[in-house]
Amino acid sequence: MPSNATDSNEPLGLKGKVRRLPNKPGVYLMKDRLGRILYVGKAKNLKKRVSSYFTPSRAAMITQPKIRALIGLIADFDTIEVKSEPEALLLEGRLIKQWKPKYNTDFIDDKRFLLVRVDPREELPRIRLTRIRKDSVSRYFGPFAHSGPLRKTLAQMRRQFGVLLADSSPQKLPDGRWQLYDDIRQEIYGEHANIVTADEYRARVDAACTFLEGKSREWLEILRGEMLAAAGKHNFEKAAELRDIVFALEKTLQPARRFEREQSVIHTDAAALASLQSALDLPAPPAHMECFDISHISGTFVVASCVHFTDGRPDKNNYRRFRIKSFMGNDDFRAMEEVVGRRYSRLHGEDRAFPNLIVIDGGRGQVAAALKAFVAIDIEPPAIIGLAKKHETIIFPDTRPPLNLPLTHPGLQLLQRMRDEAHRFANTYNADLRSKKIRESVLDDFPGMGEVRRAALMSHFGDIDKLRAASVERITEVDGFGEKMATDLWAFLHPEG
Repeated sequence: MPSNATDSNEPLGLKGKVRRLPNKPGVYLMKDRLGRILYVGKAKNLKKRVSSYFTPSRAAMITQPKIRALIGLIADFDTIEVKSEPEALLLEGRLIKQWKPKYNTDFIDDKRFLLVRVDPREELPRIRLTRIRKDSVSRYFGPFAHSGPLRKTLAQMRRQFGVLLADSSPQKLPDGRWQLYDDIRQEIYGEHANIVTADEYRARVDAACTFLEGKSREWLEILRGEMLAAAGKHNFEKAAELRDIVFALEKTLQPARRFEREQSVIHTDAAALASLQSALDLPAPPAHMECFDISHISGTFVVASCVHFTDGRPDKNNYRRFRIKSFMGNDDFRAMEEVVGRRYSRLHGEDRAFPNLIVIDGGRGQVAAALKAFVAIDIEPPAIIGLAKKHETIIFPDTRPPLNLPLTHPGLQLLQRMRDEAHRFANTYNADLRSKKIRESVLDDFPGMGEVRRAALMSHFGDIDKLRAASVERITEVDGFGEKMATDLWAFLHPEG
């Protein structure tokens, strides 16, 4: 809103904006006249909650000085709609953590908000709630302004991930393993093994922390796969349940990224590239950059992505995706070496220019693998760095020490956007391949369907969807399928008749 807007016009504009809000849950961001975020809040009903800030009778009932001061500074607001209160809760915490609005910070100092704490020094780390940061070793998530929905979310996470909350009393067994719950509770939380090693349990905690960080891409892809598998087996009730969870997670993870891009668009221009040049000691601003990411699920469906940014913006015509061909299994280093070698061998052979900067999603091992690829193909590499996720640390291939830029640094934000785009592109390809495999797996239940016949069908039709659409006559064109088997297969693929 312009700084010379009058008081008489201001409420009318905001009230008109409020009237267009949905009666749905979400997160709202209150801003001042300069567009700075003053406060981030969560709402069960966006329209009712946001309107309370601009209704004189309700505002008059507010007695807390800080909230009254906040209301006096509000000149505009943004909202992000989500599907449920728990989603709004997680999104609210992530935005508060990122933007650190003045009035949220004041309320945190008042110890009004809750944090989720995980202490890695415990042999079996629990998911606990706290209002203060007790040490520098524990991992903290939040802050979360609303304790009720937060506790419900953690209760659901206990079931989803098989983790322990603060009220748990696990028992150590003589063989060194742990029994997490007694017999009664095991009936409630029975989806996960009740007797585990400490390492097995810590893997569950890592997955839960990943979810709280809002980076649960792999989990999201697993859920998509389970949803498709349920649908393929005609378990539509289970598929619908998983679909709702998938949609909820997608909503939780995506709106914040859209908002972040809008807020930081100023950093995607020449200024961001210039700041990156300075931070990395490059000879010129990196107008052309490429970022690589590896994606797999427990060593299966191993794929890689390469995204290209031109002048700080995605250049999708130059995106590339790869299936790993040289080996089977889980080895990110070998996968990175393969795809980097394939990408730049081809560019070199076609006499095309290399990017000014290559960004590797990973740490020193992944960067070393990328360099190894250039040595193998005997080509001088351009500038290469790694971006390690845990602390957003920049890794150099030479003797320079790792670099940690401020999270507000425009060059780092540009690297993060490119890394996140590479991750998205790789995961999408991974999901596409697994979806195709899951859809094709329905053929395994057809009597007499061996590898030879299955391969012949896929070679002839290309995918399961085209096979479903084929007539009996077209199926008989495939080697190994007479009229009877073709008729039986068609009926198998069309159980609804």
